[in-house]
Amino acid sequence: MRSLVHHVTFLLVALVSATRPTQAQDYAVGADVSFLGQAEQQGVVFKDGGVAKPGLEILRSHGYNWVRLRLFHTPTELPNNLDYTIALAKSAKKLGFKFLLDYHYADDWADPGKQPIPKAWQGKSHADLIKAVFEYTRDTIAAFRDAGVLPDMVQVGNEITHGMLWPDGKLPENWDNFAQLIYAGINGIDAGRGNGVRPRIMIHIDRGADMKGTKWFLDKLNSYEVPYDVIGQSYYPWWHGSLNDLRQNLEFMAKEYGKDIIVVEAAYNWQPGNYVNKAAPFAESPEGQREFLDEVNGVVMETPNGHGKGVFWWEPAVTGPLTIRGFFDEQHNALPVITVFDRFTRK
Repeated sequence: MRSLVHHVTFLLVALVSATRPTQAQDYAVGADVSFLGQAEQQGVVFKDGGVAKPGLEILRSHGYNWVRLRLFHTPTELPNNLDYTIALAKSAKKLGFKFLLDYHYADDWADPGKQPIPKAWQGKSHADLIKAVFEYTRDTIAAFRDAGVLPDMVQVGNEITHGMLWPDGKLPENWDNFAQLIYAGINGIDAGRGNGVRPRIMIHIDRGADMKGTKWFLDKLNSYEVPYDVIGQSYYPWWHGSLNDLRQNLEFMAKEYGKDIIVVEAAYNWQPGNYVNKAAPFAESPEGQREFLDEVNGVVMETPNGHGKGVFWWEPAVTGPLTIRGFFDEQHNALPVITVFDRFTRK
């Protein structure tokens, strides 16, 4: 039996959801650029065709129209705190990008293998965690709103297939707790946006090519009547499966749930990395990387009933060992992958 908190939370969300305007979702040509600001602050100069330009301008010139930015609660090593993220959002908005905000609800990476509670929230009861999620989400959304960069879309958690804020919201053990935490985040978005347009709500999991796993998670989530707009999926072929598996899952989700779907994380290497000792679906080369994104985009665009709504790359401007997964070579020159959307956007 669900708790009183669940029912009260649902009523609050339902009330606001019933009054919000319907928003059309344009096709998102997106990139998670959460490391871009740090790279440029450290002196990295990105180049396109040998010409030095700000990274966001390079992406914009190749048809990119969305950025995704992650937010950590109180990071100690990574840059993605509130002030940094607002500054990057401002730079993107000035160039006309739409903005997807990715809440990790952690001080560091949250993903299927770990969903750590922020240090500031450790030791809290479940009821206090609900309050903390609500207030933190409300206050940070209000900060983006006040800065003139209210997100167009918000993820409540990052790759939450196994829950969030472990152990309180860990799945499959604690579905009731998890659902209440998701509601708290959604309510916080509504409380923080003021009179601003309600951001679309994304639920993000890591089962891009796993139809069975997707069905298990979404069927259970939907039994709690969580009001969300977009299904976000991660798709890395070395972890998640073939392009044909991705296609079948997109078809299944579109027909089964009738919601818009975005492949919100995808990437491939431009030099050998993940397929050193096994056969690769594409060459791990600059041209193979370009072919991968082109094929993934084609699969998304073929999703039934127009529910395939975009692809986001993770991350074009990453540095260090994962540079081989980005859009720029070791001298920071743009690679062929950056041209995939040129033919869709140039007149």
